[in-house]
Order: sequence, then C-alpha cells, then structure tokens
Amino acid sequence: MENYLEINKNSWNAKVDPHLKSDFYFVDEFLKGKNSLNSIELDLLGDIKGKSILHLQCHFGQDSISLSRLGAKVTGIDLSDKAIETAINLAKQCETDTQFICSDVYDLPNHLNEQFDIVFTSYGTIGWLPDLEKWAHVVNHFLKPEGKFVMAEFHPVVWMFDDDFKEVSYNYFNEKPIIETYEGTYADLSASIVQEYVMWNHSLAEVLQNLINKKLNIEHFREFDWSPYPCFKHVEEFEKGKWRISQFGNKIPLVYALSAQKKSS
Repeated sequence: MENYLEINKNSWNAKVDPHLKSDFYFVDEFLKGKNSLNSIELDLLGDIKGKSILHLQCHFGQDSISLSRLGAKVTGIDLSDKAIETAINLAKQCETDTQFICSDVYDLPNHLNEQFDIVFTSYGTIGWLPDLEKWAHVVNHFLKPEGKFVMAEFHPVVWMFDDDFKEVSYNYFNEKPIIETYEGTYADLSASIVQEYVMWNHSLAEVLQNLINKKLNIEHFREFDWSPYPCFKHVEEFEKGKWRISQFGNKIPLVYALSAQKKSS
C-alpha cells in the first residue's frame, strides 16, 4: 500500500497529545527521573554505560532518554514529526544528550551515517512495517561488527484476536495489509481521536529468518505469558507491573524478546 507512511504518520501525530496526558506514559514522574524501561529488555541490554545505541521507532523518546540516563549515547528515530519535536523537548527538560531524527525506518540510511554498538526496538514497532527483509537490512546496516540487536515485541499470537479477544479474526502470517479505523488509543481508550491505520502481522519465523539472513546470530530468544503494559482490553494485573488477558490467564504468550549479534564477517 503506497500511502501507508502518510496514513500512519498522521495517526501517530494524532496520538502524541493524548499520550502525553495519559497515565500510561506517566510524563510527570518521568520528568522527575522514573525509568520507562522494563526488566524484559533491560536483562537483554545488560550494562550499556558508554555504549552507542540506535533506537528505532522511539515515539516521543521516553525509552531513548531512559537509555541515556543509564549512561548510553543514544539516537532515537521515528516517522512522526510531532513525536520527535516532543522527544527533543523532553530530552532538554531531562537534561540528557539524547539525539532524535525524524525518519521512517527504511529511509534512515539517507539521514544517518554512523554505526552503533546496539540497535534497539521495542513494543508495537514492526507491525507498522510491511517488509521485514528491508527492516533487517537496516538493523544490520547500522550495527558495528560484533554489535548487538535487542528487540522486545508483542507476540504475533496476540494480533490474531479481535479487540475483545473473543475470536480469531486475523491471520498469524503476513498475508496482506490490515487497514482499519480505530477510536481512542491504547494509552487512553476514551481519547477523542479517530484514526485510520495500516499494519501487518509478522510471524516469529518471518522475524527470525530475516535477521538470520542478514548475518545476525540469535543469542537469546524468550517468550512471556504477560505484558509489562495494560494496553489491551480485559487485562488484569496479577503481579505489580505484569498484566495478562483475563480470559486467557497464562495460556498464551503476550510478549517475546531476543538479542542477536552481528557476525564480523
């Protein structure tokens, strides 16, 4: 779908203001020093002090700034110009040196000429991309030899269900674009915005094989029966900061995470 970037850019621009006001993004606490990262990705990132990190699809930069607070030199990118303007402002308020670039993932090599120790992406990112071969190429392009890619993402099983999790409505595999209109936003279901969006489902095999094809060696792969975010309907918090979909309990995976190392030759 040729105009998916314009549609999704408009959608994400519309989300910035309600997200800034939402409890989901806890901006006031964040400005006072609260870290926005979760144990899932922190365990795979390890000690990042002094490391250079490229954060793909960073929204308005909370995770990027959190990485900076942990001692990394961070560049965040996102296709939403409004999100990037907000990210730059947040970084100033937080007094970090986090850099931000407005670009879609595929076009980033035309805007950035640097390689990084770590490329990072997390939660609700690859579904906005139609072609994971091109995505994996970008990841490889920006990694130094022996560099590490770290990813945390919602599990593709989740995206098979309708919003109420009553029936299987979508294909597990990347069959075709999913074009829909949505009222509200995952961070505030009552937000008075209506957005059209275009997404794609990506199976685990599609993710893993495209990374392997680009000479990235999968070192860790993990699946989790909980989400660190209450971003779905019918969730219940069974431990602090851990949510499950009530009717499924621990029966399905909600998140997966991986790390991969770029081969030196």
